[in-house]
Amino acid sequence: MFASKRTSTVIAEGLTIIGNVSSDGAVQVNGQIDGDLNCASITVSPKALINGGVKARSVVVKGKVEGPIVGQEVVLESQAFVTGDIQAQTLLIERGAHFEGRSSQELLGL
Repeated sequence: MFASKRTSTVIAEGLTIIGNVSSDGAVQVNGQIDGDLNCASITVSPKALINGGVKARSVVVKGKVEGPIVGQEVVLESQAFVTGDIQAQTLLIERGAHFEGRSSQELLGL
């Protein structure tokens, strides 16, 4: 989906980052981030928690996000728990996912 030259970063389970995180590549969050996350693509694992905004072209949430999400493609899988507004070109919410906020569809320059 994205160029293979991009790097991947994993935030391990049990690791908490306090502050904003930026990456040119993909980020998989298994732990916790207390701050904003800006990257090419993000996967929020089932036990992960993000307290802050998320901005990426591709966003897949399986865990918990408390803050706004901005992305071209946003997927909330069945175990996702999102509290915050979502701004996306495409939004898929699977049965069982919890979403509390507003969604808007806009063309984004990500």
